[in-house]
Parts: sequence; C-alpha cells; structure tokens
Amino acid sequence: MSNFQNTTPTSIIFLLTGLPGLEAFHTWISIPFCLLYITALSGNSLILFAIVTQPSLHEPMYYFLSMLSTTDLSLSISTLVTMLGIFWFDAREISFNACLSQMFFIKLFTVMESSVLLAMAFDRFVAISSPLRYATILTDSRIAQIGVAIVIRGTLMLTPMVALLKRLSFCRSHVLHHSYCFHPDVMKLSCTDTRINNAVGLTAMISTVGVDSILILLSYILIIQTVLSIASPEERKKAFSTCVSHIGAVAIFYFPLISLSFVHRFGKRAPAYVHTMIANTYLLIPPVMNPIIYSVKTRQIRRAVIKILHAKDT
Repeated sequence: MSNFQNTTPTSIIFLLTGLPGLEAFHTWISIPFCLLYITALSGNSLILFAIVTQPSLHEPMYYFLSMLSTTDLSLSISTLVTMLGIFWFDAREISFNACLSQMFFIKLFTVMESSVLLAMAFDRFVAISSPLRYATILTDSRIAQIGVAIVIRGTLMLTPMVALLKRLSFCRSHVLHHSYCFHPDVMKLSCTDTRINNAVGLTAMISTVGVDSILILLSYILIIQTVLSIASPEERKKAFSTCVSHIGAVAIFYFPLISLSFVHRFGKRAPAYVHTMIANTYLLIPPVMNPIIYSVKTRQIRRAVIKILHAKDT
C-alpha cells in the first residue's frame, strides 16, 4: 500500500521497467544493447579524436560534426547506467531527484541534437549557395557562439518543464514504464492536475525540435533550388553529395522520434515490451548510426579514422 500513499516528491523512489514480460531474458537482451552502447561510445569518441587531432578537419563542417558527436556521447551516457543496470542487476530503483536529473539531460541532449542538425543544415546551405564567402561567414568565433547558443537555448526551454514536476504529488503506483525517466511517463503517475506541465512540455518541444525540423526542411528547399540553378550536372552531383551524410543524420533522428510518437498514440494494443523496446532504441539509434554514416559517406572523415586506426596498429 505504501506505493499508493500521497508522498512528497523528494521522498519518492520510482521503479524503472526493463522489458515487461521478458524479464527472464534480460541477461540475453542486454547483449545487443551493450554492443550498441560500445559502438556509440567508441564511434563518437573516434570521430571526436579524429577532428581534434587532424588539422585537415579543422573546418566549419567538421566542427559541427564534433558537436553532434559530443551530443550523441552525452545522450548515450545519460541512459547507459539505468538501462544496463536493469538488464544486468535488476537495479530498478531511482530517486525523484535522480529521475529529474536524468530526464533533464535526456531532453537537453535531444534538443541539442536537433539544434546541431539545424546548424549543420545552415552550414550546407552556406557552403553551396555562397562558397566564396563560406569561410568569412562561418568563422571559428561564430561557430563557438552557435555552440553556446545551442546549450543556452536548450537549458532555458527545458528547465521550466522539469522544474514544474516538483509541484506534483504522487499518490499512485511509482512504477515507470521505461528503462529511463521519461517526462510523460512520470506525469501519468501524478494525482495532481498536470495540464500546466503538459502545456509547458508541449510548448518546449514544439519551439525546439518542431521549429528545427521546419527550418531544416526550408534549408533543403533552398539548397535544392540553388543546386538546380547550377548548369553542370557534375557540379550538381558534387553539391548534393556533400549533403548525403547530413540527410542521413536527420533521417535517423526524426524517424525514430516520429515512430515513438505514433506507437504511444496509436499502438495502445501492442504488447508493453514493444513500447519499451522502441523507446530504448529511439535514444540509441542516432548515437550508433551517426559515426557510421559519416565514416562511410564522408571521405575526409573516413581517411582520418583509417589513419588513426592504422597508427594504433603500428
């Protein structure tokens, strides 16, 4: 009965969930998740190391890629402890304040990833539409300012959303339905009116991820118009090829996010483990795939990575 008593938020212990109905297989399920985490952490670390150590990669495009890799690393670390803790040790308990902290950083790095993808779209637009002014528009100081603005924007937009959870009281079950603290999941357990929380949360996500997606789409409309105005077919192909990696990064960020939203809204009859599995992989797909995409599709990154790996072998 203690789980259903009205308690103050700071005294609450939430219980995270692995894959409902598949608890007996958690050890085996942990293997692919562990491999995904290793891939994400090693891949993004390698990309960062390559950009820092290779002078040929000290250009605006790769500075933005380093921001993306940093964000992906941080996003992976934000969920690693609780997710693998559940699968390996059945460590389900998490305090209210720890839950809020995890929730904030997951949301922050998600918003930051969206913002970095927007900055990279702007980078591609400038590179294609104004190649002669590219270096003067995207100077090192301006790129640093964009990076600081991304962090400040995410922090200012998300702090009220998370802070407002402290006003809630919880008198229902404290069992969360994910392997990490998910904002809508926590609100469902409250016996307080959450309309303000819903409104603030929705506003924060629309004004960040929602606006970013529209601006990215607009950027590519302008890029396509610019490329189509180029007379030479070879130059058109070359211009489009510089965008392939970024388009892939945008796709693997937004498609899982949209899929998760659809499953939560329309997949209520699906088994509980389907929701949890999609929620888990949604946060892992971009950090795992981004280094692979940029290593395969970007020749300079591929050469730098091979050079680093070859140097370690010698």
